[in-house]
Amino acid sequence: MPIQHSLWHVGPKPQPLREGSLPSEALLEDMIVASPAILSREWMIIGRQEDTGFGGRIDLLALAPDGTLILIELKRGKTPREVVAQAIDYASWAENLDPQDITRIYARFSSGGALDDAFTARFGQPLDPDTPNQSHQIVIVATALDAASERIVGYLNRRDIPINVLCFQVFESESGQLLSRAWLLDPVEAQAAAATSSAKAMKEPWNGEYYASFGHGGERDWEEARRYGFISAGGGSWYRATLGLLQPGDLVWVKAPGHGFVGVGWVRSGPVPAADFMLQDEHGVERPAMELLSKASYLRESINDPDLHESFVAVEWTETRPLAQAANETGMFGNQNTVCAPKTPKWRHTVERLKELFPHWNKAS
Repeated sequence: MPIQHSLWHVGPKPQPLREGSLPSEALLEDMIVASPAILSREWMIIGRQEDTGFGGRIDLLALAPDGTLILIELKRGKTPREVVAQAIDYASWAENLDPQDITRIYARFSSGGALDDAFTARFGQPLDPDTPNQSHQIVIVATALDAASERIVGYLNRRDIPINVLCFQVFESESGQLLSRAWLLDPVEAQAAAATSSAKAMKEPWNGEYYASFGHGGERDWEEARRYGFISAGGGSWYRATLGLLQPGDLVWVKAPGHGFVGVGWVRSGPVPAADFMLQDEHGVERPAMELLSKASYLRESINDPDLHESFVAVEWTETRPLAQAANETGMFGNQNTVCAPKTPKWRHTVERLKELFPHWNKAS
């Protein structure tokens, strides 16, 4: 159904705010560049008004933490169906961009900035050189969405073409104009769909074994994860959401970005917020994880924040390695999603090799 929402003054006699409009849609583009959180707290703007070579310019380009390329098209007076068609045309251009192209796009946008440095500063982890644009997602920003366009967007998503719509409205208030927005589809679910539907990757049946990325650094520590048996993620819903793919009894292979594969084990719990996660100390006594873990922050400052808090998954390791001995060979699978269920030949080949390098991978759970 068409998206529409209203705002009201709170009080004994609620009064609706009058709907308004922005002076220009260029202002909305400026606002998004200045504050990308208008679209998503998890995205980094890397390009603006980029020439596609197809007779048009795409309004904005962004990167998600896993390197997914986000194509953002504002509805500049076109009918909703026209903007959907144009966005798909631009996606056919974006599909062929390689990491070097994306690096050059960011350099133009940032007046010579280095994408690797900016990505690390924004997301707190290095950009895996193989991940940029392994997948991409189309996002249309519009004031309204008609029923026909909604059907088209639904149809494309059902056929693994990730596209989403953000509808915004402007309201007049005594203190100035207010901007509200609503997504057609849940943005975290849409992001996960983009990551698993890469048009560049050949697909094959999933082998039932999960891949996980563990971001060793100031926020979490691999040696503590080895010792106590867990993986974790936090800092936003995008990072935590895919932890929910893991269920007790699943086999998960863990890679530390920038190092390589460091462990494999059996999942023992679904995601548990940091405030509730328990670990056993050296005497076998269960204690709150935040009392035992001391080598990293695990986002303690956000432990009560419903969006930013760290979540943990308990894992019974069958074999692990220190970071210095991580398995990292040319051609091995990489993905900066916290967890994914890869469906590519590269994953199959990676797992076959890892089972040679981790001979105790299938130790009884």
